[in-house]
This record gives sequence, structure tokens and C-alpha cells, in this order.
Amino acid sequence: MAVTLTLNGKQTTLDVDPNMPLLWAIREVAGLTGTKFGCGMALCGACTVHIEGQATRSCVTPVSAVQGQNVVTIEGLSSKAAGAVQAAWRKLDVVQCGYCQSGQIMSATALLAGNPKPNDNDINSAMSGNICRCATYVRIRAAIHEAARTMEG
Repeated sequence: MAVTLTLNGKQTTLDVDPNMPLLWAIREVAGLTGTKFGCGMALCGACTVHIEGQATRSCVTPVSAVQGQNVVTIEGLSSKAAGAVQAAWRKLDVVQCGYCQSGQIMSATALLAGNPKPNDNDINSAMSGNICRCATYVRIRAAIHEAARTMEG
């Protein structure tokens, strides 16, 4: 079955099984490997993408569910919030091993797009499904606050 969607701003048709997880369609068929496989059960957040602007776990989303929708991966992230988040990540040296970072950045960007002035509770809630094996949670929270300040000024 062919599934047509807008992937990182470009209309894309993928000839895949409609039940294939979006993660595998993105990685294996579209060749965009920035979105990572972590747990396969939507528990770790490594596979987070934006579907119509919402942070969504692509490992449990069938590709047929995104027919006609706008999907953005880490490779296509280009909003003001994305630039602020990525700059804050570098400034505060958030990354250690880096495996979870695309999912973390996707979730943080979606948070700031909907809530440009989050408090710690907002951040904790939005990021709760993203696991960092290196435990850089304090730096992640600080980077989100830094990005929010950058967007404000």
C-alpha cells in the first residue's frame, strides 16, 4: 500500500505495509536515521517525531495513521523554538552519549511551541516520557529554560 504524507516539508509517498511502524518507514524506507529506535513500546522517547506539531512516538504509530499528515523528524526541525533548543543544548553541553537527544529535542521543541514560558512542572510533564540513560535531566531542564529565555528576548 502506498502512504502519502508530508515528511519534513516534502510530499512523500512510501510503498509500505500500512501496519509498519512510522519509525521504520522513516528510517528504512525514507532513509532518515536521526529518529532512533529505543524500546519499541513508546516508553523511552527516542523515536519522537512531530505529527501535525504534536510530539508523538513513532515506534507505535502505524504509518497508515499519518496518511495525508505533516510529519517532522529531527532532520526537518527548523522552527524558532527548534533553533533556540538546539543552541541551548550546545551552550549548556547537554549531550553525553547522544542517543536520546533527537527525541529529547523533539519533545522540548513541541513543548516550547505550545508553551513558550514553561515552569519546571510543565517541563517535567512534557519530558516525562523521554529517558536519558546518562541522566542529564538537570541540564535538559536548564536548556529548555534557556531556550525559552532566548525565544522571549
